[in-house]
Amino acid sequence: MLRLLTIEFHKLKYNKASKILSIIYFGLLMSIALIASIKFEFGNFKLHLADAGIFNFPYIWHFNTFVASILKFFLLLVIVSMMSNEYSYKTLKQNLIDGLSKKEFILSKFYTVIAFALISTIFVFFVSLVLGLVYSDYNEFAIIISDLEYLLAFFIKLVGFFSFGLFLGILVKRSAFAIGAMVVWLIIESIFKGFLYWQFQNAERTSETVDSIMQFLPLEAMANLIKEPISRLGAVRTAANTMGEIFNKSYAVEFTTVLIVCFWTFTFIYLSYRLLLKRDL
Repeated sequence: MLRLLTIEFHKLKYNKASKILSIIYFGLLMSIALIASIKFEFGNFKLHLADAGIFNFPYIWHFNTFVASILKFFLLLVIVSMMSNEYSYKTLKQNLIDGLSKKEFILSKFYTVIAFALISTIFVFFVSLVLGLVYSDYNEFAIIISDLEYLLAFFIKLVGFFSFGLFLGILVKRSAFAIGAMVVWLIIESIFKGFLYWQFQNAERTSETVDSIMQFLPLEAMANLIKEPISRLGAVRTAANTMGEIFNKSYAVEFTTVLIVCFWTFTFIYLSYRLLLKRDL
């Protein structure tokens, strides 16, 4: 495993575009801290986001992993370009000539995906921990370590998403086309979701029926790992209650969703391997 990772990071070391994208990605993760300085003023109404509770433990684990997961597209560019460069620079063929098997080649890419996801998760953990210790109103140890499952969900979400990108990179061989294919798939899932709402519009629980079907699709499953945290915020709930709105939404990381994303991750890696086996290099 270490040997395969060394090979991949050696390639990335001399890829200027990948280094720039990685720096931008981690720089943006660090910029989450800037949210603390955002203030809104509308006449007599003043809102300082840091004082609104978004950095309170344990809510911060949910909020920061949700925001950080939006930025994952920058690392996706690194993953798909990493694969397309193998074809452009003929390094894939050279690796196989040098004795690397196709299975080891796919594993080297998958290990790199895991490494990026793990580094991102650790980075978000430390950024969130520092922000929480500075701004949180609750610093008891038991409160700090609660809801850490969002970090696990974040890691699984990145691994699944990057594995999808890796598969598309092998499938179409060009990074721009791979990103385009990802966008097309996202549109397909959205259209299918709209179709389901139309199909079950007369059902008693239309939304629940649609969600029960959509949860098995890859991008929808990854999105379900970390649900939006805004409506969970105390200030938002208080404002909603004054208007008669009640939130019954579950924000927990569901084990079923974890299993679905893990299934898709395995499927994408397996399909990548099978595609590479059959392809004439």
